[in-house]
Amino acid sequence: MSLRTTLVTPRVVVMLILVLIVIPMLPLFITGNWSWWEAWAYVVVSIVGFVLSRWLAARRHPDLITERARFMEHADAKPWDRLLAPLVALGSVVILIVAGVDVRLGWSPAFDLLPRVAGLGVVIAGYILGSYALMENRFFSGMVRIQRERGHRVVSSGPYRWVRHPGYAGAIATYLAIPPLLGSLWAWLPAAALVAILVVRTRLEDATLRSELEGYTAYAERVRFRLLPGVW
Repeated sequence: MSLRTTLVTPRVVVMLILVLIVIPMLPLFITGNWSWWEAWAYVVVSIVGFVLSRWLAARRHPDLITERARFMEHADAKPWDRLLAPLVALGSVVILIVAGVDVRLGWSPAFDLLPRVAGLGVVIAGYILGSYALMENRFFSGMVRIQRERGHRVVSSGPYRWVRHPGYAGAIATYLAIPPLLGSLWAWLPAAALVAILVVRTRLEDATLRSELEGYTAYAERVRFRLLPGVW
């Protein structure tokens, strides 16, 4: 059985349709406003960012795609991440739902063009940072675990020279920028909750790597900050 056959299962196809099309388009589905350029911009960035990052990562680390496709199947994943990982996925969906409902019902005042464009710029920057981390780190799993069967080691190149968890940093930037991009003040509530969950996940993952991954403590002494240089 080929690698492609083992990866392209009905479950994976359904998940790809949800992640690539349905979820990014939720604000458009909710409002029915098909001329909403900010929502379309988010859809394009999401699709292009996902496809391009996975394609580039697969060229460098083909086994990483398998690891991520089967992230829910790993028996050695940390118990706390079996709760946090789905919460992160759910939180990203809730942000889009709240933004769509907000705009449909007119809860928030109209945003000026500048914050909407700035939001788009930060969303793009967040995707770039997260994609860079994915491409650089062969062990960028969807679930926190020590990947001993894959020769798990410390990665300190690329964006890992700046912060220890650049993937989370990029995600946080994106989540916080979606509300101004879509013109929704209320979407900042789930965005703030999601950032809090990611901070907790970052702390727990960092502690796991310190205690279980050889060389990580020395790396953490060189790269002092987890998410934001000069802050934390």
